[in-house]
Amino acid sequence: MSKTLYLVRHCQSYGQAPDAPLTIEGERQALALADWLGSLGIERLVSSTYKRAYQSFEPLADRLGLTINTDERLVEQTLSSLPLDDWRDRLAESFVDLDLCLEGGESSRTATNRAIAAIDDTLKYDVEITAIATHGKLLTLILKHFDNCFGYTEWENLTNPDVFQLQFWESSPKIQRWSAQET
Repeated sequence: MSKTLYLVRHCQSYGQAPDAPLTIEGERQALALADWLGSLGIERLVSSTYKRAYQSFEPLADRLGLTINTDERLVEQTLSSLPLDDWRDRLAESFVDLDLCLEGGESSRTATNRAIAAIDDTLKYDVEITAIATHGKLLTLILKHFDNCFGYTEWENLTNPDVFQLQFWESSPKIQRWSAQET
């Protein structure tokens, strides 16, 4: 049986904190996302535990009559617990050196491993189509796991929201970007 995952970067939010809610524009984006994804036959919703990811799926869950399952493994990677003046340079480096681990942070390899464990568990469910709400860096790391061409530039070009379709048949999925900005 084939499986399809829609990986969704959350809608626009008021910040990066775990409890940062969606902005007014983000709420509008979540409604548009529900309109867009609502007819795709999604059978299961999984979200990061961060408020902005969960809220991005609330209109879709209401429309489809589904519960949003949360998974802590889908939260954003912490680059560092310290403020970094050169954070973009360090972020770019973390896509090349997957073992780079800054003070109070998590390496890209560790973040990828936990995210892929969540993906693997999701693929075990007896449903064909699942949507997953997560965050920009983690989403890019998931895509990089399946196709090494993903990195800093692709992260930089993400939108809020953004959607990638992964179709699994045998092993590696076919990846297609479905930018929500085009709807």
